[in-house]
Amino acid sequence: MKKHPQIIDRIVEIIRENQTFCIVGHMRPDGDCIGSQLGLALALQAEGKRVTVWNQDAIPQKYKFLNTSDLFEKPKRGEKFDCVIATDCASFERLGKVGDCIGERKIFINIDHHVSNTRYADVNWISPREPSCGELIYRLLKVARWPITKPMADLLFTAVSTDTGSFQYASTRPGTFHTGAELVTRGANLAKICDEVYQSYPLSRAKLLKHVYSKFRLSPDEKIAWFWLKQKDFNRTGAESNDTEGLIDHIRAIEPVVVACVFEEVEPEVTRISLRSKNNQVNVNEIAAQFGGGGHPSAAGARIAGTPLSTQRKVIAAIKKALKTAK
Repeated sequence: MKKHPQIIDRIVEIIRENQTFCIVGHMRPDGDCIGSQLGLALALQAEGKRVTVWNQDAIPQKYKFLNTSDLFEKPKRGEKFDCVIATDCASFERLGKVGDCIGERKIFINIDHHVSNTRYADVNWISPREPSCGELIYRLLKVARWPITKPMADLLFTAVSTDTGSFQYASTRPGTFHTGAELVTRGANLAKICDEVYQSYPLSRAKLLKHVYSKFRLSPDEKIAWFWLKQKDFNRTGAESNDTEGLIDHIRAIEPVVVACVFEEVEPEVTRISLRSKNNQVNVNEIAAQFGGGGHPSAAGARIAGTPLSTQRKVIAAIKKALKTAK
């Protein structure tokens, strides 16, 4: 049996000692966040615990199929919990409005795989070696010897698959395939998950994609690619912010491109940036950190206040500097 960190035993012990739980995730939740939250929630419910699941933002349309138990609730102040568990969330700020609602608790646990995690809870299990938080939740359930049911397998497989780019990103390790295989053995519905997540998009997203292909820009040396998504683009296509997930991969896939960037207008003077790197010498987590953000070496993001033009200049300059250093 592979050795596991003592921190897992500590977390299992805390869970066994307590009765009421709130499981929280980051703003704009993705497949890893939702799958980890709900997978853990079902496991705790099966152990007879009272569980509440909170996120600031709604579940994106393409992940609604995961919420079969209808566990997500609107966060509200004044609720008391024995234990709050944050999954896949690198900093307390990333919890958004949920952070204001979880003050009434005995203990706070943080389970995450981002190298930029700020260790903001009472008990922090941070494992940047793991390419997804779903893999950590899977390990937790195995150590606790809690049964992994078919619905849990669906949730955790979705978490692992989406955060590894369907097992394609360089962060994918041999153990990741082992976890995926174990979850399929336990009943994860591969065909349904792949259809819902990768083969089923609203028309509004196709219209956004048309915008991406006609408007993306390249640096003179073709090593940096970027595009803007303004509020008018969302209004024109009928798309929502949730529909943007994965759009960056279309420009990241251009052969000479090393770093891809999406600039998304959140408010007139606030821009959300997403960064992807194809070169392990260009760490986009470090670039995002310059703007108060974070993430992983190959995928990171930040929110930046300022005019669109000044934001673009600053970010592209930071990417150019990182590319120069990498040479």
